[in-house]
Amino acid sequence: MHTHDDASAHTGSPAPENTATIDSPVGSPGALTPARPTASDAIDPRNRSVIILLLISAFVVILNETILSVALPPIMDDLDLAETTAQWLTTGFMLTMAVVIPTTGFLMGRFSTRQVFGIAMTTFTIGTLICAVSPAFLPLLLGRIVQASGTAIMMPLLMTTVMNLVPPSKHGMVMGNISIVISVAPALGPTISGLILSFAPWRALFLLVLPFALIALAFGLRRIENVNEATSQKVDVLSVLLSGVGFGTLVYGLTGISGGGHGGSDAADAASGGAPAAAIVCLVIGVISLALFGWRQVLLQRAERALLDLRTFATRNFSVAVALMVVMMGSMFGVVVLLPIFLQRVLELSTLQVGLMMLPGGLAMGLLAPFVGRLFDKVGPRPLLVPGLVSVVIGIGIMSRVPDQAWLIVVGHVIMSLGLAFVFTPLMTTAMGSLPRRLYPHGSAIVGTVQQVAGAAGAALMVSIMARISSGTVAAGGDHLEGIADGTSAAFTISAVLGLVTVVIALFIRRNPADAGDAPVVTGDAPVVVGEAPASADDVAPEGGAGPTREMSGPTDHDVSGRTVVD
Repeated sequence: MHTHDDASAHTGSPAPENTATIDSPVGSPGALTPARPTASDAIDPRNRSVIILLLISAFVVILNETILSVALPPIMDDLDLAETTAQWLTTGFMLTMAVVIPTTGFLMGRFSTRQVFGIAMTTFTIGTLICAVSPAFLPLLLGRIVQASGTAIMMPLLMTTVMNLVPPSKHGMVMGNISIVISVAPALGPTISGLILSFAPWRALFLLVLPFALIALAFGLRRIENVNEATSQKVDVLSVLLSGVGFGTLVYGLTGISGGGHGGSDAADAASGGAPAAAIVCLVIGVISLALFGWRQVLLQRAERALLDLRTFATRNFSVAVALMVVMMGSMFGVVVLLPIFLQRVLELSTLQVGLMMLPGGLAMGLLAPFVGRLFDKVGPRPLLVPGLVSVVIGIGIMSRVPDQAWLIVVGHVIMSLGLAFVFTPLMTTAMGSLPRRLYPHGSAIVGTVQQVAGAAGAALMVSIMARISSGTVAAGGDHLEGIADGTSAAFTISAVLGLVTVVIALFIRRNPADAGDAPVVTGDAPVVVGEAPASADDVAPEGGAGPTREMSGPTDHDVSGRTVVD
């Protein structure tokens, strides 16, 4: 690996800034230099240890998200809660995530990597402890909210750190490891929960997570080194308020329309009698607040003070990837919500059986993720996204027949999961890798926010469709279980149709140039589009060179070595 001095010896002149290597300190002792394309493109051992620690920490917090999914009935029995009350343990978690994630871009710019990690894991650990000792519903809800605050910070921190420390030629490989965390942890959650609840009370779920959270916090604070240093950037209070009100009320309104996402009688009532008035009011407030929030960010971008920098959308690949993500998450999340309802109510399976049925798909996706990541580094996004999304559509199509044979549902779920393995890594890597390096924190915050909002919207849409079809079946003389089966089949069919839309969107995604992270970001109103960057100091060739260089746009891109390729 070359240092500045090495590069100077080869060229006879000082090395340019963008040849800084991982080993050189930035800002202060202990800081790590962001990776840029080099001859070897190897991952520095210190960087590797930071990424591993963040992956372990992310696994712990994501496992917690789904470990409660099958524990609501025991909690309701123990604390004497109605379903409409207990659902706030999941709805409150989603609301908090939606409010906190948009602020993570600012947090990662305002505080150092170690500080942000400490904030995230300390908050999550405190929330877990509160949940473990909660004697009643309100303390338990408070603990879930505190947990969600830490969880919301961890994933954007992980993605931003990886994009900074890993050379572009290795982005797919490392993001494939992140996909293992994203896929295996949620798959293990219901299974582990079902096993523990078969012999221990529900508080044991949090007592199981707590020591792992403490260990991750202790090792992380000791070993994680800074990718960036804290800055003096001030928070815009109005942006925080507009963001919190906008995203919070939007997600609340969407979950309110879907009856809390549990598909119970509330959902049926909402579907038959129209959406609840409170949910509609919240949706209107959310849309207006977000419009004002966006306008505020455009103004603040001129002074580099935006809470969430919207110039990320000036990058074509990022915008296309986010659009695909919106449709895909909306389609997939409806399946995730409705499938357990069908399995438990219609097929009368236990929570443990449902958890075990979901396990093969999650494990298959996790095992395939590293292979997909390495393949992405060689062939780019589109050859993986298109067949992956087709597999997702086929899997959902199989499950849309809602057969009585549980094994056939497992087959459909595994096919869908294998398809998702070919989607998550290319999509996330392409979206983040298309941005200028300084916009990584804002890009990861936008990706996380989109996932929450699109997931809530998908759940609302699919549960409402299921409830409406179910009501029609009952009105025609069928029983309630037949209604759920018919409604679930219709909702899955619509999800499959939406999946076909994602296949079309995927055709517009291109491979990113290797040096996309080094593209400049202007301070005025006109954002820079990667692939269409205006001439700047970095574009001017050194004396005696061939003149300014410009990245190609359209279907022609560059591979890691700088050679022109056609995707």
